[in-house]
Amino acid sequence: MSASGGTKAIVAALGANLAIAAAKFVAFAFSGSSSMLAEGVHSLADSGNQGLLLLGGKKAKRAATAEHPFGYGRERYIYGFLVSIVLFTIGGVFALYEGYEKIHDPHELDNWYWPVGVLVFAIIAESFSFRTAIKESNELRGNQTWAQFVRRAKAPELPVVLLEDFGALVGLVLALGGVGLTIATGDGIWDGIGTMCIGALLVLIALVLAAETKSLLLGEAAGPEQIAKIRAAVVDGQVVTRVIHMRTLHLGPDELLVAAKIAVQHDGTATEIADAINAAEARIREAVPIARVIYLEPDIYDETAAAAGTDPSKTPGGE
Repeated sequence: MSASGGTKAIVAALGANLAIAAAKFVAFAFSGSSSMLAEGVHSLADSGNQGLLLLGGKKAKRAATAEHPFGYGRERYIYGFLVSIVLFTIGGVFALYEGYEKIHDPHELDNWYWPVGVLVFAIIAESFSFRTAIKESNELRGNQTWAQFVRRAKAPELPVVLLEDFGALVGLVLALGGVGLTIATGDGIWDGIGTMCIGALLVLIALVLAAETKSLLLGEAAGPEQIAKIRAAVVDGQVVTRVIHMRTLHLGPDELLVAAKIAVQHDGTATEIADAINAAEARIREAVPIARVIYLEPDIYDETAAAAGTDPSKTPGGE
C-alpha cells in the first residue's frame, strides 16, 4: 500500500460516521435514550479517528531530513495508536459512564420511534462502510484469516477501519436491543445495560488496536515470505555465497530497512565484491520493492566459529 493506502475505506467511514452521529444526537434529543447518546459520541469519536488516519497518511509522505534521515513513515503508526486512545477514552469510557448513570436512574423513552429509526438507518450506513473496508482489505489479505490480517498488516489504516466498523455494527445491534427491551418492558434500565455493553465492546477493540499499533511502533520485521525472497536475492552463488546474518525493520508500512552480513569469496578483489554488493542490492529491490534502505556488509564465513556457537545466524533473523 502507498502512504495513502486505505484512503477510500477511511473516507467512506468518515462520511458514514458524520451522518450517523448527527442522526443519533437528534434521536437522543427527542427520546432521551442513553444508548443514543453513547452511540452518538461513539460515531463522533470514530469520525475524529478517521481524520487522524488521514492526517497521519499525509504527514507520512514528507521527505526525509537530516534530523529524520529515514523519513516519516512511522507517522502512520503514531496516529493509529492515537486512534486507539481516542476510542478508549471518548468512546468506551464515556459509554460505560453513561450506562452506569442510566442504570442508577432509569426512565422510559420518549418518542421511541426516533432511536429505532435512526438505529436502522445507522446499521444500513455502517454496513456500506464496512463493505468498502472489506473489499479493500481483500485486495491485500490474500490467504490470511481476518485475525491474521489484523495482526500482521504493516499498514494500520485498514485494520483500524475494519475493527471500528465491526465494533460500530455490533454496538448498533446492542443499542437496538437495549432500546427494544426498554420499549417492550417500559423499564429504562435495559437502555443503560445496552449502553454499558457498547462501552465494554469499545474498550476491548481499543485495547486490541493499541496492542497491534504498539508492536508496529516498536518496530516489526518483514514477513516470512519477504525475508525468504531477500535471502534468495542476495546470494548469487559466485561472489556472494550465503547470508551470515540479517535483520529487517519496517520504517513505515511501505519502507523496509535491510541490514545483512554476507559471506563472499575470500579471493575476490575489492572491485568484484563492490560490484557483487551493488548487484545484490538491485536484486533485493526487484524482489521486494519496499526494501528502500539496504546495508550489506561483506565478511568471510567461518565454519569453526559457527560450530562453536558464535555464528550470528543462530540469532533471530539468521539462517
